[in-house]
Amino acid sequence: MLDETDFKIIDLLINNARMQWREIGDQVHLTGQAVANRIRKMEDLEIIEGFTIRINERQLGKSVLAFVTVFMKTTDHLAFRQFIDQKESIKEANQISGEGCYLLKVNVSTQEELLQILNDILKYGNYRVNLSIGKLKG
Repeated sequence: MLDETDFKIIDLLINNARMQWREIGDQVHLTGQAVANRIRKMEDLEIIEGFTIRINERQLGKSVLAFVTVFMKTTDHLAFRQFIDQKESIKEANQISGEGCYLLKVNVSTQEELLQILNDILKYGNYRVNLSIGKLKG
């Protein structure tokens, strides 16, 4: 399915999604067109789902990063998922096993904003909050 060259292309795109096909080709010893064909193939196979940028939320004033474990008290998970979709400050949401039902990554400017989201979550269940004190990777 995928060969070593495909994995090298993926690594290059992970590090810089704006990299030109020709530049990638120079590093993997292919033409830019051959790289484009491989990328299209990986998109068709849904290995590559899209291209994006990383934003430094702290530079935009979003200095409070919290990981919220939600313990549902209702079976209305659809309403909770709609709530998640509506909240721009919820950057990631994962359904989890083990302790809790969902793990949310919340990025806000102030503790007051975080408190408002936590109060809104109480409509669906209880929560546990962990605040990030420093990013190590990612």
